[in-house]
Amino acid sequence: MELDIEIIQGKTFEKVLRWETEPFLFTAILGMSNTAPVRITTGVHGIPDGWRVAVVDAAGMTELNAASNPPKSADFRRATVVDTTHIEFNPISAGNYGTWTSGGYLQWYTPHDLTGYTARMAVKDKVGGTVFLSLTTDNGGIVIDASAKTITLAITATDAAALTWTSGVYDLELVSTPGVVTQLMYGSISVTKEVTT
Repeated sequence: MELDIEIIQGKTFEKVLRWETEPFLFTAILGMSNTAPVRITTGVHGIPDGWRVAVVDAAGMTELNAASNPPKSADFRRATVVDTTHIEFNPISAGNYGTWTSGGYLQWYTPHDLTGYTARMAVKDKVGGTVFLSLTTDNGGIVIDASAKTITLAITATDAAALTWTSGVYDLELVSTPGVVTQLMYGSISVTKEVTT
């Protein structure tokens, strides 16, 4: 996946990533409320907190339905897990939406099992060029939480203040216990001067 990253010099940097894989998972919707935020009731769903979820085929409250089948990236919303049978879309008020009448599903990508993985990320001036920054699970720059299904990139404010470069390229690789290397993300990275010091 291509994703550009911005670091603000002198500010703590933290970016939480999630490794989505096929197949899609589904759970039936048992109710949706016209509340702020909108709350969706399901059976026991197993969705990790913060995971991207799409609503498909709901009758009523169709404003929440995915525009595409299968859903495209813009159709997914970040789920706040309330408990094992409820999620919310925190930014969405459904007070003026139609009333849910029946049916529909929540649909999401399978969370990749991160057990036993390590990670590494190099920032260079160009592909094959000079290394500006190295984040790994060994140096604490990357934290993998297998239970939460998250990969967190982290740079302290002190380390960010010491960055002297302004732009580069990066890639993030995940390494399994047998040694299989997967490029999870890549793109451009920039360092912006802070306003308040």
